[in-house]
Amino acid sequence: MRYLYRFFLYLIFPFLFLRLYWRSRHFPAYRERMEERLGRYTFTLGKCIWIHAVSVGEVAAAVPLVKVLRDRYSMFSFLITTMTPTGAERVKAELGESVRHAYLPYDFPFAMERFLECMHPVVAIIMETELWPNLVFACHEKRIPICLLNARLSEKSARGYRYAAPLVREMLRQISVIATHGLADAERFIALGAGGERVVVTGNIKFDLTVPPEVKENSHALRAMLGKDRWIWIAASTHEGEEEMILAAHKKLREKNPAALLMLVPRHPNRFDAVAKLCQQQGMVIARRSQQQGCTAETAVYLGDTMGELLLMYAAADVAFVGGSLIQHGGHNILEPAALGKPIVTGPSMFNFAEISALFLAAHAMVRVAGVEALVQELNKLMHDKHQCEQVGQCALEVIEKNRGALVRQLEIVESLIS
Repeated sequence: MRYLYRFFLYLIFPFLFLRLYWRSRHFPAYRERMEERLGRYTFTLGKCIWIHAVSVGEVAAAVPLVKVLRDRYSMFSFLITTMTPTGAERVKAELGESVRHAYLPYDFPFAMERFLECMHPVVAIIMETELWPNLVFACHEKRIPICLLNARLSEKSARGYRYAAPLVREMLRQISVIATHGLADAERFIALGAGGERVVVTGNIKFDLTVPPEVKENSHALRAMLGKDRWIWIAASTHEGEEEMILAAHKKLREKNPAALLMLVPRHPNRFDAVAKLCQQQGMVIARRSQQQGCTAETAVYLGDTMGELLLMYAAADVAFVGGSLIQHGGHNILEPAALGKPIVTGPSMFNFAEISALFLAAHAMVRVAGVEALVQELNKLMHDKHQCEQVGQCALEVIEKNRGALVRQLEIVESLIS
């Protein structure tokens, strides 16, 4: 099965780079450092602690862990690999020059071999569920311990892995530790072939996030610029096909409250201009964060078209809608607005965060709506009922506090592998 997988990889080899070029039409950063995708780097490291975080969400989960490890293991270099330029930008914004960044090569045996020869990791920490067979096999052959941290595995993903069951079973048995969000994730990994002695439930490290003091301080200045007395909601991490629904809802909200302001933050930077154009086509006056444009009484939409400022924008809003949920995308991280005590609203599609959203729904700490009409109704309630707004936000904050602790448990796992 492993050889069949490798044969398939070589078949699609040209298309991988064609895809990079295709994506670079709208996001030129995909055209940069392409040689790294084949394991060729302009630098090497001595012994390093290596963390792989595929994109923005995984980087956010890894940051608290990296900061603690960096303080405890200053004798090692730190390497963070991503697959996306947005992930690379998040690494730079959060950790600066204290770590090295590289793109993880595609999962060809020769590329993984080059990568390991350049970087010399003492441990491989893979965030969430970025499983590549040749990466795992190469680490196993070189006796580099691998831990899968903050691992989650939805039933949909598990079904997909079952199509390559022998390959997946062999790969999972070569991973040293799998630390999962919850019991359901653990059971799915075990059912796929991971030894039960290697799987441990630690909780979700994302609950251990801390809000830097400067975020709240800076949010006061942003709020003053947007309009201190206006009602402001944010629609964050939105996708194509979803912004149209968000704007339709905002139009209806402004019929009852013409001063209502929407902060709209698309998930992907390459879509910023397209979303700005969409807002204008809908007849809405916009201001763009990237151009430092101020808000006037006529401004209907404030476009968050910068990187690394989502937490700041959440802090400045009254209500947070988390995108990827009105369309069949599976939703995005609701924990950042929750840590700020903001009332959270999502659409029906939250299968990527099923266990987390279930916790919040059970605690009355978020509101899930079926579509645009229900979204308008719930936002109207929150807009006119300050007590309910504060209560939902407080419940969200309490869920965060009750579920902290995964960071300590996962640190213990990593330290045991390093030692």
